[in-house]
Amino acid sequence: MPIRWRHAATMSAVMAAATITASSAKVAGAPERAARSEQRGADSVPTYSKDVAPIVQKNCQVCHRPGEAGPFSLLTYEEARPRAAAIKSAIVAGRMPPWHADPRYGRFSNSMSLSASEVDTIVKWVDGGAPQGDPRDLPKPEEWVEGWNIGKPDMIFDLPLPFDVPARGVVDYQHILVPTHFSEDRWIQAAEVRPTERMVVHHIIAFVREPKSKWYRGQPAGVFFTAPKVNTDDETEAGALPSDFLVGYAPGQPAEILPPGQAKLIKAGSDIVFQLHYTPHGHALTDRSRLGIVFARQPPKERVLTLSAVNSTFKIPPGDPNYRVDASFEVGTDVKLASLHPHMHGRGKDFEYRAVFPSGKTDVLLKVPRFNWHWQNWYNLDQPIALPKGTRIDCTAHFDNSPGNPDNADPTKEVTWGDQSWDEMMIGFFNLVFDADLPVDKLFAKKPKAEIGGRTRRLIALAEPGQPIHQPFADAVASGLRASGVQRIAGRIHD
Repeated sequence: MPIRWRHAATMSAVMAAATITASSAKVAGAPERAARSEQRGADSVPTYSKDVAPIVQKNCQVCHRPGEAGPFSLLTYEEARPRAAAIKSAIVAGRMPPWHADPRYGRFSNSMSLSASEVDTIVKWVDGGAPQGDPRDLPKPEEWVEGWNIGKPDMIFDLPLPFDVPARGVVDYQHILVPTHFSEDRWIQAAEVRPTERMVVHHIIAFVREPKSKWYRGQPAGVFFTAPKVNTDDETEAGALPSDFLVGYAPGQPAEILPPGQAKLIKAGSDIVFQLHYTPHGHALTDRSRLGIVFARQPPKERVLTLSAVNSTFKIPPGDPNYRVDASFEVGTDVKLASLHPHMHGRGKDFEYRAVFPSGKTDVLLKVPRFNWHWQNWYNLDQPIALPKGTRIDCTAHFDNSPGNPDNADPTKEVTWGDQSWDEMMIGFFNLVFDADLPVDKLFAKKPKAEIGGRTRRLIALAEPGQPIHQPFADAVASGLRASGVQRIAGRIHD
């Protein structure tokens, strides 16, 4: 069930439980004493306009407005009032707003979690009859740009062709190349990729392919294609992702909006490579996703690059309720860590990021104790963390392949890396921030290690020809690796 359906079904079920009715307190004694008591009670009840609307505006309206992921709008009192009981139930249960980070670790600027006082305010408002209050107390409305969370884009790249998603069956990952026609390098302050039919879109990634890249060389622009298969064996690591990740879409994944002074780079003559994962859900639909970008107004001091720690060699045994998988990335120079994004599929159970510093000190950066693949957040650090050269970003995930997992497609099967939802992935995405003039190859340790499984395995060489899934990454670092005499990268793998 896609998030839009699941979200709506959850809220609808809760809303069916009860409606809010205002109750009058019956106080024994003189009528005037009862009236005074009732007046004091009314005065203590929060109102929507003064107390509740600011909370809803800050934490809910980004999704609960027309055209966004929420199944209904919460822009006005008239829209919120009929759903007051459902709102209370979802908030008290911790289902809404959807924020899955353990509060004991890390501080995040985009946290949607409610404070205890905010929860208490909404509960008292609902229990007190959900009054509107004085509309003059309402906060100034947010100026949402319909269809976008990045404001009005400076440029929009539509898919050249619509894609027809069948009602049933399996759709292989689709790719399509869209030239930018940039005649000069452009710095990107914000980017957002959006489907037109969320119901059938599992995820989208917009990559940047530089002009000299061999990645998908020979594929014509403007035509959907299925990526060539990577030839691997049991001794080969096939899960590495291209390093020129511009922005992605998945339920819960926000737009990429970078602070002033930071930006991502699209070089002159680059192409956008759309990767689209469609999942039929009983209705034949046509999608024509689009990418919007906002240019930086001036060259930034710092560049941002999305990278990842990846493990694709795991084999989750049938029925295992708590299978551990590890991955690691070592930084090759001093950088700053800005944000984190764990990615797994339906058997994903929990995910943890740690920074292991050259001194031996280890800090937990993020812990997601109850991973929800239907709503996959980015976690933007409140303040970037300095990572000295040689620091490792270690990731640990657990998977539940047992019959007790309601999202488990088949607990009787061994599960390995794969594209489809019934397969699994283990990716720890993160954004690194570094000097805008720093060559990208400096970000990578000369002899990267993948610490993953139980024995030593061969990893696909970054510059190995014929492996298109790695080519952008190879293009970025091949020269440095060749200078070091590295032809293939071997990794030590352990449980």
